[in-house]
Amino acid sequence: MSRRNVSARRRMSLGQWSACGATGLLIAACLTAYGMYSDALSIDTEAVDPDGWGDRPDQVEGLHNILLLGTDERAGDNAEFSEEHGIRPDVLVIVSIDADNGGVTMVNLPRDLIVELPACDAVGDYPGWAGGADQLNHAMFYGGMDCQGNAVETITGVHLEHIVAVDFAGFADIVNTIGGVEMCVPEPINDPKAHLELEAGEQRLNGEQALGLARSRASTEFGSDLNRIENQQRLMGAIMREVTSGDILSSPTTLYSFIDAVTDSLVTDDDLTVDKMRELAVAVREVDLEQMTMVTVPVVEHPADANKLAFEEPAAQELLAAVAAGEVQAEEEDTGGDAEAEEDAEAPVDPSDVSVRILNGTAVNGLAADVEPLLVQEGFTVTGRGNPETRVPETTTVYHGPGQEAEAELLASALTSATTEEVPDLEGEALELVMIQADWGPVVGLGGGSDGGGEGTGDGGALDGLDTSTAAEDEVTCS
Repeated sequence: MSRRNVSARRRMSLGQWSACGATGLLIAACLTAYGMYSDALSIDTEAVDPDGWGDRPDQVEGLHNILLLGTDERAGDNAEFSEEHGIRPDVLVIVSIDADNGGVTMVNLPRDLIVELPACDAVGDYPGWAGGADQLNHAMFYGGMDCQGNAVETITGVHLEHIVAVDFAGFADIVNTIGGVEMCVPEPINDPKAHLELEAGEQRLNGEQALGLARSRASTEFGSDLNRIENQQRLMGAIMREVTSGDILSSPTTLYSFIDAVTDSLVTDDDLTVDKMRELAVAVREVDLEQMTMVTVPVVEHPADANKLAFEEPAAQELLAAVAAGEVQAEEEDTGGDAEAEEDAEAPVDPSDVSVRILNGTAVNGLAADVEPLLVQEGFTVTGRGNPETRVPETTTVYHGPGQEAEAELLASALTSATTEEVPDLEGEALELVMIQADWGPVVGLGGGSDGGGEGTGDGGALDGLDTSTAAEDEVTCS
């Protein structure tokens, strides 16, 4: 692999770092934005040649898209975290910075996604790839950051401006330099593969524990990469909240240690110059945690392999097209005379307002009983279970009475695949969830909280109906 060490010899004030902290230091936008590091700090770079990627998507003015990778370079310091060899990112996030609207959208791409990977040449220790269907994160193994960037840009249609990788051992160091992070652990976790053992409850995790939680599948309800992404998003938010606290920003020693750990852990593409870092700094300086939205691209179980994933269409391409066009963050408009109408608008529905009967229309015995605690955990009220008698739809359906459209949509958004239908005889009654074998999947979670996780950010458009969260508040709380 082609990699060289560079040192950006530009000093910046504590105030500039504080501004970066206010936008979330651990996402690529902030890690790269303030590239004017002091003389003692340096970052590694790796050669990336986007000109060799073929026909590229158009770059939208005012939009900066950065591919953030959490890499598991399985050698040296990272050997304790895995016995495998090769570099395969466990975390792939498109960080989209909208300079015009002042928002940041982070789109998680599951590593287990099966896609058509473009061909890439063998370079150095990388074996190359002839092209074809494979797991998304394998592109890094075949051709490093160049091949991985090409793959992500090709399958998403999002023009990537830069690539930033953070290694796992460095992630643990980053968390340790800020004294750990506060997290709610809803259930006890014992995952030897991730070197993780935690009691349930609110607690402060050190770097190794935070890394274990980010990597653990055993810590999730279904042992899946999708649920692990939720943990990674929660950790990202926790780190950003910790960094923006007064204790970190008011201590030059702690702040310097944090910056040192960050720069020690980074590898960027070799085109990320100081001037470009400064340009990104201008784009993110006004962004706060409430404006940082995290979302996972819609996916479904891969038809050929239940352990892998495929894009859920058309929802996935609708989201990615909006990201590519810079249309995710809704532009603020002067509504003038509409202010009173907004005040009178119906308040968003909360899961606690929704009652539902679960009807098992599948051949899986006990499925309704298994699903009940998952819905209760999301805040819904389950009034009963049973089997469908009068209504047996072709697909999983949430039936509702007149005037209950919002409640039904909220419940449907918490499911992997569900539609809604109004029926007159349910007026004033609980909703009916009828689960059908052909398309039943696990509850994916609403995000909850005051930010309205399950129904997007309230901006409308591309995020409507998707499971989103912001960095401002953890969606999981311990009672």
